[in-house]
Amino acid sequence: MSDKTRGGQFIVKETKCEDIFTPEDFNEEQLMMRDSVREFVDKELWAHKDRFEKKDYAYTQECMKKAGDLGFLSVAVPEAYGGMGMGFVNTVLVCDYISGATGSFSTAFGAHTGIGTMPITLYGTEEQKQKYVPKLASGEWFGAYCLTEPGAGSDANSGKTKAVLSEDGKTYSITGQKMWISNAGFCSVFIVFARIGDDKNITGFIVENTPDNGISMNEEEHKLGIRASSTRQVFFNDTKVPVENMLSERGNGFKIAMNALNVGRIKLAAACLDAQRRVISGAVNYSNERIQFNTAISQFGAIRSKLAEMATSCYAGESATYRAAKDIEDRITAREAEGVSHQESELKGVEEYAIECSILKVAVSEDVQNCADEGIQIFGGMGFSEDTPMESAWRDARIARIYEGTNEINRMLSVGMLIKKAMKGHVDLLGPASKVQEELMGIPSFETPDYSELFAEEKEMITKLKKAFLMVAGGAVQKYGPDLDAHQQLLMAASDILIEIYMAESTILRTEKLAKATGEDKVKEQIAMAKLYLYQAVDIITQKGKESIISFAEGDEQRMMLMGLRRFTKYTNMPNVVGLRETITTKLVAENAYCF
Repeated sequence: MSDKTRGGQFIVKETKCEDIFTPEDFNEEQLMMRDSVREFVDKELWAHKDRFEKKDYAYTQECMKKAGDLGFLSVAVPEAYGGMGMGFVNTVLVCDYISGATGSFSTAFGAHTGIGTMPITLYGTEEQKQKYVPKLASGEWFGAYCLTEPGAGSDANSGKTKAVLSEDGKTYSITGQKMWISNAGFCSVFIVFARIGDDKNITGFIVENTPDNGISMNEEEHKLGIRASSTRQVFFNDTKVPVENMLSERGNGFKIAMNALNVGRIKLAAACLDAQRRVISGAVNYSNERIQFNTAISQFGAIRSKLAEMATSCYAGESATYRAAKDIEDRITAREAEGVSHQESELKGVEEYAIECSILKVAVSEDVQNCADEGIQIFGGMGFSEDTPMESAWRDARIARIYEGTNEINRMLSVGMLIKKAMKGHVDLLGPASKVQEELMGIPSFETPDYSELFAEEKEMITKLKKAFLMVAGGAVQKYGPDLDAHQQLLMAASDILIEIYMAESTILRTEKLAKATGEDKVKEQIAMAKLYLYQAVDIITQKGKESIISFAEGDEQRMMLMGLRRFTKYTNMPNVVGLRETITTKLVAENAYCF
């Protein structure tokens, strides 16, 4: 397997633009898929947005059935079990475009196709897959996932739900309480996590939803957003489950849960993309029509600045999400080519890029919230009204930072996993980190580099930002070693640096690839977005780097590292930020939509 395919290595390697996949690379089949999903969303979801806001749970279920009839629930399911067996990029693509109209539907869709169906596809026995997956793929049955409990949220392995084997060894009896269960109100099958005896780890079970089998539920939860997504507490009271319905082996539940969440994370990032496109288009539209002081507000700099930043974040999110999706797909394909089963290949492919999945989850869920927030602001008083789609977009966006692991957990995971990979020798962090140490001792070069080629300075900047990460993270690891876990604030700061590097680099590489294909003059707005994103990233990295250094280093070491941080975040030629925003907004306003 080629070396360039390892997850997390982006931080120590240079990636070439030819080696990444971008939304401009969609093939014919993918474009057709995108268009048919869009058509479904516009007709069934967007046109009936008010029904979702009025908690019409039955309508969510009806739309899920229609999505099943159109094959959208089966994209990732292998053909052997009634699915389309499409690649990982297609899975992400469908998830992206089906999720833009309302968080209620996208939650139902995500919970069903992801954590509801996928654990059986990836961990089930042949019998389990034959029995359950075709029904789930077609939408005849819906799935739900029961992991969280009142006392077990982020600490998922601490659940109290018990599974006890019967005398005759034929059934397990499950007893316990689960909460925040998406799709609970209309699902046919639950993936339930319970503990057998005093096992260290929980175990997964496939449990059919039959009320006379000790399964009861509370009323629907009243939630800030995703109002028509069915969310209930589920109680299991001596619920009998045949032993053959154990998922994978005993004690493997925590691993299943974590791997399901990895896939869930990149799909959640994708699910926040079309929501941004729609919010931006709505905001541009409104700002073109709204006249104040005899002028369309889209002509005012304060509004133009917002539109440019919203579009830039969305473009960056697309760039990074599809880059990672294709890396995962390539990894899966390479494993399958070596004769590894589809199940194992997919599991390992996603696990390989768990760091990128966590990065994306955090970055894109925060961008969609900012986007909706600015959407409300551009609409002014109207944005606060239920008559415009902005307030529901803002409410729906809020959950994205909580589910699939909170953003705090994911921030710490991204750096924690990277350090683990380094310890295992999968990513060489120590070599590059000690080179950075040496470089800090040396005399910097004062030559003026040749930046005549597109992105020459920006790509050099990315290389320097990677050094800043290695310096900060390396310094923290040296000081605290394995106890770094206890220093969450340092992990969070290091993670923000890591996130910004991945997002900025993905945006620059996508744009460079595009410029090479079409000519720079055709993509000056995209070039402006890549430069603007990088500029903002450098600011964040400067701030987070400084916060870390002054918190764990002192004296000469601190002075040395702060000097290094200044060197690694210094532009030779600062971009004209207002000029970049103007370039981006001029195009948005002329096209009256998000058009990239």
